[in-house]
Amino acid sequence: MIRSLVLTAITAMAIVYIFFIPANPVGFKIIMKLIPMALIILFALTTRPLFSPTYKRIIIFGLFVCMIADAVIYWFLPGLITFLIGHIFYISAFHHVARKSMPIWAAVPLLLYATAMAVWIAGSQFSAGQTILGIAIIAYIGVILTMGWMAIRTRMKLTIIGALLFMFSDSVLAIDRFVYEIPYRDAFVMVTYYAAQVFLAASIGSRVVKYSVNRNNLIR
Repeated sequence: MIRSLVLTAITAMAIVYIFFIPANPVGFKIIMKLIPMALIILFALTTRPLFSPTYKRIIIFGLFVCMIADAVIYWFLPGLITFLIGHIFYISAFHHVARKSMPIWAAVPLLLYATAMAVWIAGSQFSAGQTILGIAIIAYIGVILTMGWMAIRTRMKLTIIGALLFMFSDSVLAIDRFVYEIPYRDAFVMVTYYAAQVFLAASIGSRVVKYSVNRNNLIR
């Protein structure tokens, strides 16, 4: 019952922030942005771990770091570094429960995605003489690739969905910032971002299922 109420509050506050909060004043906007994340952390805290208390603790640490990143992202590089740390927590959590190897048919698209993003986005910064930023972008791409990779190795549906949504959200944000403007960017980015965090929080209550790997049972 409590978790359902918290989930309802997350949805309501996310809608309020995404669609009704103006850009200024910035301080108020940051506060409203953090409320859904604080509720997601509460959702994670009230979720009973069905297989690993350690996984729960690490996911909650990752959520907390991402909430800090939400506040400092207005200063891009500090925000980028803080989100990178949050991803490292998620990678550690996924590694803790990873049980299977990466199937080649899933690995290839992830590697192609990472290569394309590095060439397209980081390459544009190198061409503009922004070497440090280009290196930071490549490092970030490497980290989110690893996060997606390790998520698939867990074979946990909610974990995989959360990680892929996070990758999508970050990709839209990066393309909009460094390549060209995307209409309704904020809605695309924040809807998928909050959804990603909810799925990762909910994954605390997932079970690890052991079975063979093929296209039909990657996610169960």
